[in-house]
Amino acid sequence: MINAMEETDILVIGGGAAGLAAAESLSARRRVLLVEREERLGGVLLQCVHRGFGGEQTGPAYAAGSVARLAKTAVQVRTGTHVLSLAPDRTALLSSPRGLERVRFDRCVLATGCRERTIHALPVAGTRPAGIFTAGTVQRLLLDHGPVGERIVVLGSGDIGQIVARQLVQSGRRVVAMVEQRDRLGGLARNRRDCVETYHIPVLLRSTVDEILGEGRISGVVVRDLDTGRRRRLACDTLLTALGLVPDQDLCRGLGADLPDWLALCGNCDYVHEMVDGVVREAAALGAAWGETF
Repeated sequence: MINAMEETDILVIGGGAAGLAAAESLSARRRVLLVEREERLGGVLLQCVHRGFGGEQTGPAYAAGSVARLAKTAVQVRTGTHVLSLAPDRTALLSSPRGLERVRFDRCVLATGCRERTIHALPVAGTRPAGIFTAGTVQRLLLDHGPVGERIVVLGSGDIGQIVARQLVQSGRRVVAMVEQRDRLGGLARNRRDCVETYHIPVLLRSTVDEILGEGRISGVVVRDLDTGRRRRLACDTLLTALGLVPDQDLCRGLGADLPDWLALCGNCDYVHEMVDGVVREAAALGAAWGETF
């Protein structure tokens, strides 16, 4: 059974940096409903305990400032609520402890961020034992004191891979190696300096993991040199994958090849940004523009 229809001027889907900024910017002129599937606002910022957001803030501190500003507006916030679908008639189907309900809106901001590529994106042989995590999952496990191992191989060397590798070393764990298929590390020069070089993390360039070893729990990986074909085994109890991000646009399915003019993609849902400052600027600009045009 679907509950009675709710109405709003603008539906913002996602309570991370982009959604918070867009909702705040729009709130002065329009009725705004912000929907977030997690129980807390802040998105991925909440697990980014390193500094570098809005200057030298940590992710949680940056998120706290955005949430505090939003609390001073008239934005209606619904956490713990999943948006199941968007329909061409400008309605969304929501699921929460309140049950199923439809929301009718004039415009919608999709600020659902990115999802991480997993090991399944690669042609890796072997079993799929416990101990294989994406970088974002490891960040959450470290915060919650979850079951992260002690000897970790990191596959991929983008910013998030380097930052989480540093967090692992700081927590007393050993990063056995960072494996990168290119001939240089990815990410920002700042992260290469502050994470990999400062913490002396071993790096294997022009290499990839092509086999996973172990039953029950991972016991090692086989790393192949892409130039020579030489294979070597690295013992580990955790494989962390940092294989890149994919904008989460799943809710656009069913809306046609050309997105309707009432829908805007915002932040990392549109394309992957290097810095949160760019996400916030674009979201605020969208809010200002939409506030004037209808």
